[in-house]
Amino acid sequence: MQSKQQLSTFFLFIIFSLLILGCFSSPRKTIRSRKPCKEMVLYFHDIIYNGHNEKNATSVIVGAPAWGNHTILANKNHFGNVVVFDDPITLDNNLHSQVVGRAQGFYIYDKQDIFTAWLGFTFVFNSSEHVGTINFAGADPLMNKTRDISVIGGTGDFFMSRGVATLMTDAFEGEVYFRLRVDIKFYECW
Repeated sequence: MQSKQQLSTFFLFIIFSLLILGCFSSPRKTIRSRKPCKEMVLYFHDIIYNGHNEKNATSVIVGAPAWGNHTILANKNHFGNVVVFDDPITLDNNLHSQVVGRAQGFYIYDKQDIFTAWLGFTFVFNSSEHVGTINFAGADPLMNKTRDISVIGGTGDFFMSRGVATLMTDAFEGEVYFRLRVDIKFYECW
């Protein structure tokens, strides 16, 4: 009886020892690569409707504060304005270059004391080079030279892609036109 008890204790000691050794000797999880799996640089061009440019406008004010209207962005850093857009996307910074897709979404000017907006939009592609969408969302502190927003998914060629898009204002003409350079780095590609 005593030998059975000693044998059981011995086996428990061996199993416990193997478990402990397994915990300490297992390789550590590898850290994901910080290199992007895909990169793109695109430009989108926004022409806000101002009451006179309906043929060229690609965006329109759909919401305004009580002191504003729907053809001129409000004072106080445009606070309260909601703009919906359907902007052309190009591979370079020329508005008249070949359009490779559309940037569709909205931005909301969301602070009174600082010139900033919140963006939610999709790049829609249907060309020989790319088919599908890339979805973006995030805060856009417009006075910063570069701003990062999240790439939160996609479809088609960009199925389930995630990463970061760095925005830079490439051109700005009053309150009617601006062009953004969008430097996209995907860290999850399927």
